[in-house]
Amino acid sequence: MNEFSSLKRSTYLNEMEKQPLDLLVIGGGITGTGIALDAQSRGLRTGLIEMQDFAAGTSSRSTKLVHGGLRYLKQLEVKLVAEVGKERAIVYENAPHVTTPVWMMLPIIENGTFGKFSTSIGLKVYDFLAGVKRSEQRKMLNSGDTLSREPLLRKEGLKGSGVYVEYRTDDARLTLEVIKEAVYRGVLAVNYTKAEKFIYEKGKLVGVQINDQLSGEKKKIYAKKIVNAAGPWVDTLREKDQSKKGKYLHLTKGVHLVIDGSKFPLKEAVYFDTPFNDGRMMFAIPRAGKTYVGTTDTNYKGSIVHPRMTAEDRDYILEASNFMFPNLNLVAGDVESSWVGLRPLIHEEGKDPSEISRKDEIFLSESGLITIAGGKLTGYRKMAESVVNLVLSQISGKSKGFPNCSTDRITLSGGNVGGSAGYSSFIQEKVAEGIKLGLTKDEAEKLVKRYGSNISYVYDVIRQSGHQAAESDLSVEVYASLLYGIHHEMVTTLSDFFIRRTSALLFDINWVQKWKGPVSRYMATLLSWSKEEEIRYLEDLEKYIHDAVVPLDNEEQPYIQSI
Repeated sequence: MNEFSSLKRSTYLNEMEKQPLDLLVIGGGITGTGIALDAQSRGLRTGLIEMQDFAAGTSSRSTKLVHGGLRYLKQLEVKLVAEVGKERAIVYENAPHVTTPVWMMLPIIENGTFGKFSTSIGLKVYDFLAGVKRSEQRKMLNSGDTLSREPLLRKEGLKGSGVYVEYRTDDARLTLEVIKEAVYRGVLAVNYTKAEKFIYEKGKLVGVQINDQLSGEKKKIYAKKIVNAAGPWVDTLREKDQSKKGKYLHLTKGVHLVIDGSKFPLKEAVYFDTPFNDGRMMFAIPRAGKTYVGTTDTNYKGSIVHPRMTAEDRDYILEASNFMFPNLNLVAGDVESSWVGLRPLIHEEGKDPSEISRKDEIFLSESGLITIAGGKLTGYRKMAESVVNLVLSQISGKSKGFPNCSTDRITLSGGNVGGSAGYSSFIQEKVAEGIKLGLTKDEAEKLVKRYGSNISYVYDVIRQSGHQAAESDLSVEVYASLLYGIHHEMVTTLSDFFIRRTSALLFDINWVQKWKGPVSRYMATLLSWSKEEEIRYLEDLEKYIHDAVVPLDNEEQPYIQSI
């Protein structure tokens, strides 16, 4: 396995600087990493830089569903439903360890968005368009069967439900597995590296001056083609290129709350109407002993780096949840954590946030900068294919005859588990192996599900140096995850580890509180942090812990990035 180590960040940057790349991708979210994997697999020497950490923006802040786009049927986006429905099946087969089929319930409430007939027809059309396999096709339930499956639901006005399959994912880890597979195939990728300004020759874009956000070192990276896949920042880069003309980004904000399963003991994922007559719907999804619920969809003009939940966002979600699940009586104090994501949509005049299309679009500037904007996590692979086709046509000067996309057949890093059919037996086998190494059943299961077939490397850490964990006041589970993360997932800061590599800040905030001190001390030693750096990274994590629970009173209040 190729190393992808935070200890070698400067080495990777030096490699990018040495000789011109075929393609430089700016942006380490799901779109940018997907482009890098596709390009490298088709023979292009590819580099990728990310201003923050991989998936730190939108790609770790979604509803965490690789979904078939049922909601887009309401907007009659038939082609989009068909495409993302088929794409989610590809994602599932190529990475079963980060994609889990779950039954989703759509309650039919009197005077709600969906009636019995429209739900039945809508889900049947959805099954057809998305190519859903027979075992996962929709079922229609009466009110009694609906309440039997989910007793928490509101009984008043309940006429029944439709149930269908969605695919739950860990969006940050999906992005990580894409970039790890790309790196394994030769991509040079570095986090905390900002595209500071563009370099031109005779009016054509030929390179980027970058700033290593950690060392302050500046370098120049040259490439035949440069792709702007910076998500909410794409217009910032278009402005640097002086090519922000015509269409532009429209940012909307989505907020999710996390509540312990003891307070919100949801048995079944539910997709439900809000009670505010605003045309919005929400998801409530059980995961790892917690339930998360969201999302809002409001226009946003605050900090792109660190969007925050407001008291209004929180209360909106709690009120909607208490209406649909009236026995819960949830209050603000029940919120254990939250996350806030920005949707980089393409502006459509006169439309409300929830009505704006989620379609992607490619812009080509006069200088040659290629920008990809919009789109959905589920469709990342097709977006990448379109961009790489354009890159190849520009480099070769012809529209056909270059290598075809093959990422639909590329198993992602960690995905060698025998496909979806073999995944359950893979888990059993590897959990048993972990128990023999001294892990508890719960610890082993958590690690196997997180790392998939890469669990072998994590177990190697335990075999080779697990005995050293106690010397650093770490459990073997934490020690092995951290060491693997540093050497093979470019864990560079505490927030990388606790937010995006483990999702602990979202779904197990007490675990973060327990281990943040020992993890900080261990990383400071291994990565040779100064005392100032150690304090800064710890303060940065503390800020995220605080902001996950405490709402922002003023939406426009700035957030000062600590790096």
